[in-house]
Amino acid sequence: MDIARWLHLLGVAVWVGGMFFAYMALRPAAVAVLEPPLRLSLWHQTLSRFFRWVWVAVALILASGLHMIAVLGGHGAPVYAWVMLAIGIVMMLIFAHVFFAPYRRLGRAVAAGDWKAGGAALGQIRKLVGLNLILGLITITVATVGRML
Repeated sequence: MDIARWLHLLGVAVWVGGMFFAYMALRPAAVAVLEPPLRLSLWHQTLSRFFRWVWVAVALILASGLHMIAVLGGHGAPVYAWVMLAIGIVMMLIFAHVFFAPYRRLGRAVAAGDWKAGGAALGQIRKLVGLNLILGLITITVATVGRML
């Protein structure tokens, strides 16, 4: 259980921490100092690297979370564990959508030099990452408070 918890927390730190950094630090800095072509190219390159790690984090989080639920008794696991699983699955679905739809559109737009389409794709990514960041922070809160009850 301790190894599963460590893997779980490692995945959460990479994913939620990465979203926090991108949303709260990188985005405002990029907007302040880069023109759209450079900013969109930066985001495409940054996301291509980050998303590789998110896929690993998602796999770690899901596998370790399911393992811990099984160890906690499966259907008899605490309610907070099921709430975390439900929110986590929603987050994973949102991430998959971002990866397979607006991120791909961003890549095509950057390759074509279509900065308007790239900006629209990046705007959609920003909104969905913001939503996932909020869900991730709620899940961390559920994990912390749920374990104390």
